Amino acid sequence: MEIPHFGIPPELARRMSMAEQHEYLRTRLSRRRTLVTAGAVAGGLLTGCGSGSGQSGATATGSPSPSTSKAPGSFITPFGRHLAFGSDPKTRMRISWQVPLAVKKPYVRVGLRPDDLGRKIEAELRDLHTPELKGVRAAVDQYYLHAALDGLRPDTTYYYGVGHEGFDPASPRHRSTITSFRTAPASPPERFVFTAFGDQGVGEEAALNDRLLLRQSPAFHLHAGDICYADPTGKGKESDVFDAGQWDRFLKQTEPVAKSVPWMVTTGNHDMEAWYSPDGYGGQLARFSLPASGFDARTAPGVYAFTYGNVGVVALDANDVSYEIPANFGYTEGRQTKWLEKKLGELRAAKDVDFIVVYFHHCAYSTSTHASDGGVRAEWLPLFAQHEVDLVINGHNHVYERTDAVKNGEVGRPVPVGGTTDPRRDGIVYVTAGGGGKELYGFPDGVKESYEGNTADRESVATFRWTKSQDTKAESVQWSRVRYRGFSFLSVEAESGAAPKLKVSALASSGERIDHFEVRRGA
Repeated sequence: MEIPHFGIPPELARRMSMAEQHEYLRTRLSRRRTLVTAGAVAGGLLTGCGSGSGQSGATATGSPSPSTSKAPGSFITPFGRHLAFGSDPKTRMRISWQVPLAVKKPYVRVGLRPDDLGRKIEAELRDLHTPELKGVRAAVDQYYLHAALDGLRPDTTYYYGVGHEGFDPASPRHRSTITSFRTAPASPPERFVFTAFGDQGVGEEAALNDRLLLRQSPAFHLHAGDICYADPTGKGKESDVFDAGQWDRFLKQTEPVAKSVPWMVTTGNHDMEAWYSPDGYGGQLARFSLPASGFDARTAPGVYAFTYGNVGVVALDANDVSYEIPANFGYTEGRQTKWLEKKLGELRAAKDVDFIVVYFHHCAYSTSTHASDGGVRAEWLPLFAQHEVDLVINGHNHVYERTDAVKNGEVGRPVPVGGTTDPRRDGIVYVTAGGGGKELYGFPDGVKESYEGNTADRESVATFRWTKSQDTKAESVQWSRVRYRGFSFLSVEAESGAAPKLKVSALASSGERIDHFEVRRGA
């Protein structure tokens, strides 16, 4: 690719605003840039840091080699930084970001002070090629960078900046890009907060939810699938509509939070992007580096587990068991469910783990538009009951809905707003937290919303569940306790000690609390 003397490379121009194009040309004509290169710095700040993430890249056939980009690195600005834990949040962090063109020698600078980023960690470049679909979309090439930081100190704040040949975050010009993260404590803290939602997309309400959850100072965030809606069709087929640029917009939108709060994602039906192999997950593998937890993250990136404090967290890919949207039904050939059974057993036996939280996309229990997925119920609910899972978080339905404690498919114990439940005795509370930012759904005709400050009399709700034949079967349910049609997110405060508890709150986009309850073991 030749760069015109007074122009902008076409690949770069189509990703830039007019203001960014003006700044590019102004800088190119008025300043002489110095390419900054530095050798790796040896030291004892980090040990065992590697450039890999435990996942393979997602380069498709025909994708350009990173070496083909001729744009000077000084003209290419990183964006879309997002963190994720490695397999151990106390000692491992993954830093990911995007660049509009391929770059040379990408890296992360990291240190214990923002003015001392002496450690330099090589990053991996994963280039992603989206093929042309004639009459629908042009071919697109995207470039994602990933650095693996291992051997970190527990309960420590690290400062970091991302760069490449020609763009050094430690230079005075780019020092404002330096940010930080904090590793998990070595032993369970007295309290910590994490947040969760699904079905976010890109837009004003999605960005507002990001700003509100950041005020909760979460240790991490759980995104229960349907991340950005680059595929608005959501059927997992090659004929689906797709806009690869939506991922650029999403990562820019999310960066103010995800650059400092580990942004832990799993896969929804709109995240099955069929033109990327394997199984439509090649795009996820290019964009995210997630924990390697004994399952094959190279083929199922949304399946993993980690432990933070006294909470074990399990992410699942419900596309594997969904009766409603069968594009990837059975793609793991039962391996995910076997892994789940083993992982839940390990977590329940772990002496430092008080609570197990499981999150995935499709709903086990909901009365909204997509209702409940019979495949999820058949495959996983017996395991949740056997291992006394404490909380299940779903998305898929763009509402907030929360059940009573459900045991054997029925109400094991009513859990009103402000109530308390013990999973060992009562069953499991299921939360649909699908108000992350995408257009909202509703509830069945005649069914009233019921939430904190606006509770309705208890009622049966006429709804349905999906069957293996992809039909729906009507059911009348009593477990739908809280219903709110509005943008919202979950904030969960975990407490350890002699009487551990999960204090679960749902917050509307106004900041108003719409639900709260407690999970206590031995309550």
